[in-house]
Amino acid sequence: MNNSMINSSVSMHSLQQKLDILSNNIANVNTNGFKKKEASFEDVLTNVKSQPEGFRQQGRFSPLGFNQGWGSKLVQIQTNLSQGPIQPTGNVTDFAIQGDGLFEVSVSKADENGNPVFQPAWTRNGAFSLSPDATGGTVLTTKEGHFITGVDGNPIRVPAGFRPVVESNGTIKGYNEQDPSAAPINLGQIKLVRVVRPQLLQDVGDNLYAIPNGITAAEKANILLDVNPLVDNPANRVSLMQGFLEQSNVTLSDEMTDLVIVQRALQLNSRAITSSDQMMNIANNLRA
Repeated sequence: MNNSMINSSVSMHSLQQKLDILSNNIANVNTNGFKKKEASFEDVLTNVKSQPEGFRQQGRFSPLGFNQGWGSKLVQIQTNLSQGPIQPTGNVTDFAIQGDGLFEVSVSKADENGNPVFQPAWTRNGAFSLSPDATGGTVLTTKEGHFITGVDGNPIRVPAGFRPVVESNGTIKGYNEQDPSAAPINLGQIKLVRVVRPQLLQDVGDNLYAIPNGITAAEKANILLDVNPLVDNPANRVSLMQGFLEQSNVTLSDEMTDLVIVQRALQLNSRAITSSDQMMNIANNLRA
């Protein structure tokens, strides 16, 4: 009876973690560029109990033994980077990625002295905006104000009076809105990276991903690869679409189905604990 209570309580803890993941996926079903999370579980411990030879009966074909488990545990939360639906918006600062790539952004954080320090982060959400800068022009940022990084490591700046047009490889041209006949100017190129090992990316909130602390440059190259459209290799099969946004890849019907399954499993384990507790009370109250 004690074994059944341990088994059920351990399993309920894992099911609660699965429930939290499903809840997060459902809450972000309408978040641009959101990638759903998937959980992997494994047995905590499995014992094979043997039975004496005297239990063998004529006509019995089942083995003399049984497996005793001790519940399951969460071993990994993976990010599913499958392509989400792409919807047209007509906004020149909206971008959708085709392929397993990410935008690189610069996130401002304060150091121990209170000075701003910019650290790289990555996102799939291409709902950008043009924010005013000190030069009188604009700079391409996320809705939260994080700078979009170019291939040169600097923010993408758009002078006043110019309309940005982005090619599929991320190259940005600026067209003079006052003089349509003028030749376009080069505004840089949006930096894209290809995800090699998504399970090593760290979710830091606001639909952003980061590299865990302690990762060296060589190890980072095994997680993210810079996209170079000038070289033909599988890492460069990532392209941009201007005026489009990628929607969340969460399928609500699948998440709701898993949610019902998890809730039923939680209910089953809860009843198992209640039944075991009642049986232990009966055993404790037995009198000779």
